[in-house]
Amino acid sequence: MADYDAVIVGSGVNSLACGALLSRAGWRVCVLERNEWLGGAIRTAELTKPGYLHDVFSAWHPLWVGGAAHAELAGDLAARGLEYLNTDLPTATAFPDGSAAFLLRDAEGNAGELGPEWPDVLARFFPNADLAFGLLGTELWSAQGLALAAKAYRRLGKAGVAEFTGDMLQSSRDWLQQTFASERAHGVLAPWVLHTGLGPDAASSGFMTQVIAVAVQEGGMPIPRGGGAKLADALVQLIRDNGGVCETGRDVERIVVRSGRAVGVQVGGELVEAERAVIANVTPTQLYERLLDGDAPSGARRFRYGRAEMQIHYALSEPVRWDCDERLDRTAIVHVTPGLDGVSRAVNEAERGLLPEEGTIVVGQPLTMDPSRAPDGKGLLWIQLQELPSRIEWNDDLRERYADRIQARLARHIPNLDSSIVERVALGPHDLERMNVNLHRGDPYGGALSLDQNFLWRPFPGSTGHTTPVDHLWHIGASTWPGPGLGAGSGTLVAKKLLTPPLAERALAKARGFVAR
Repeated sequence: MADYDAVIVGSGVNSLACGALLSRAGWRVCVLERNEWLGGAIRTAELTKPGYLHDVFSAWHPLWVGGAAHAELAGDLAARGLEYLNTDLPTATAFPDGSAAFLLRDAEGNAGELGPEWPDVLARFFPNADLAFGLLGTELWSAQGLALAAKAYRRLGKAGVAEFTGDMLQSSRDWLQQTFASERAHGVLAPWVLHTGLGPDAASSGFMTQVIAVAVQEGGMPIPRGGGAKLADALVQLIRDNGGVCETGRDVERIVVRSGRAVGVQVGGELVEAERAVIANVTPTQLYERLLDGDAPSGARRFRYGRAEMQIHYALSEPVRWDCDERLDRTAIVHVTPGLDGVSRAVNEAERGLLPEEGTIVVGQPLTMDPSRAPDGKGLLWIQLQELPSRIEWNDDLRERYADRIQARLARHIPNLDSSIVERVALGPHDLERMNVNLHRGDPYGGALSLDQNFLWRPFPGSTGHTTPVDHLWHIGASTWPGPGLGAGSGTLVAKKLLTPPLAERALAKARGFVAR
């Protein structure tokens, strides 16, 4: 007998969700992680000073809380110490003129913030919300994908499906400008496409803008009490409680294939065997060029990565005080940007290999919900910059000089920022890749999400979902559908596929049930 039913390479949220679902169903699961922590891009650490708990990579969990894995595992995880906190002030944008606009948790308030067009947006979106969110939670190359398409056709008809598809491919710029008269509304919503790996002029970014706006209104901006790592800790404990194994410091060297079938992985000269599945939570580059010894499909060889990211973490001697609307002090995520054109310009500069003159600053304020993350009376900020070029050679000096530029801009909105800094730690694209091999050249989204590497074609044209050319080898993670984020979509889809009995077995069970009646 093989050592395990499933061996999972990497311990990101997709791996842990997949492992939790499989182990809870009785599978013998082994998760192998090369780093010294479990969770992949989920890590909480005292990065600056003792007592300051920083979410080192990802920080916000709306996709997880609204996802299928959480719906199934929430009770088990709560029993293992996971508690989510939320807010009525999830996000806002601070503009250069000192004004601000908000996206709130209620429709009436958002009509006041975004404009009288907002109720029409909801009235148009909600009747087909199941199709929109279903698309993001379905294995598109599958019978379920066909069933979703058939459902859309029955409801909308041929012309309606064509219109729905066309709207889905619209850019955020086109949708925002056609929908809202207020440039403040554009400035609140446009920065959110960056969190999907897109820019406001990219195909399908309009669809993602609508989905995120509705999701934030309905679900807020939840975070775990005590840090994002509490999610990873609870998932790991659930796997272990069901007999599974999660190990750190275990760098998988290659996937072992015999007669066209994955049978395990090699780690430090040791073969760890898998009876039913090897599941790789890695980029296509890692999977085909390293773990499978360069035996890559043509599409994988052409796989492209996207823009780079940088983060800045602040430990502060006091909470920040924003200079305009006092609600900003209590808002979970504040984007600092001139608005739609500012986001578009910064994305364009980054994609041309330039440092944006006025990049979008994502200011995360976890203490607005969870005071336990810093000593009493202190402050803490999580800064994300998503419009950086990946083609330049990043180094520590460039990282610090760019962080200085961002801090100077931010200080114009937060007068007490400079005077309250206890310690600043910046992580450039080169640091992020060193810390997590899947963050190739600082790309946090597992590869460019251009149309030819998105939806049916993720990770690349010629791939069919999460299967690979090797039998019993599955590919999950941000590089696969439904893409990046903490929703654990790909891990959940693969777990459900593996737990679904084969067609012949289902037919036999159905026949037995008929005879019994």
